[in-house]
Amino acid sequence: MQKLDLHNWNRKEHFEFFSTFDEPFFGIVSEVDCTKAYHFSKNNERSFFAHYLHKTLAAVNKIPEFSYRILDKEVVVCEKVNSAPTIARPDGTFAFSFVEFDPDFHIFQQRLKQEIEEVQNSTGLRFSDDAKRLDAVHISSFPWHKLTGLTHSRNFKHADSVPKITFGKMYSIGNEYKLPLAINVHHGLMDGFHVAKFLEVFQGLLDLE
Repeated sequence: MQKLDLHNWNRKEHFEFFSTFDEPFFGIVSEVDCTKAYHFSKNNERSFFAHYLHKTLAAVNKIPEFSYRILDKEVVVCEKVNSAPTIARPDGTFAFSFVEFDPDFHIFQQRLKQEIEEVQNSTGLRFSDDAKRLDAVHISSFPWHKLTGLTHSRNFKHADSVPKITFGKMYSIGNEYKLPLAINVHHGLMDGFHVAKFLEVFQGLLDLE
């Protein structure tokens, strides 16, 4: 990771201002049209979760601000942003995980599949060093209902700057499918403008197929 040159950053004052907050994160709940992506996944026997997770990371890596992290009160830039998804088990528990991003979907899918298998064959939270990595986005899902709002459990004793993206239950309107999502990010590192850019890029990637 390289340090960001704060003195030549146009958000230097924004960073200094919001970094003093007890809760510097803000969240936005939105949705994307996943009709094409859903049909593409089913027609090609792909996991829809793996498909939209890969598109999520591809979009994240196209928005520079999503690669910014705070380390020792300095802003650093991740070379690549990976995923740290929570993975559910049949017994109702979940575990943390880490899946390295690769532009090649098949490589990424294999890594995700292996991580899911490891979670299914384990117990506990698996709060490993990989799960604590800064070069990731925290991914979770609430697949039982549509998302209309979201808060996160937060430990204010420890500095946190990792973006968090949560997906709700996909739902249909006529012939269209919608995927709700909540995005929570550190306001010292980005603004609503950057979240909107992510949503725009993410939607574009979902529409490619």
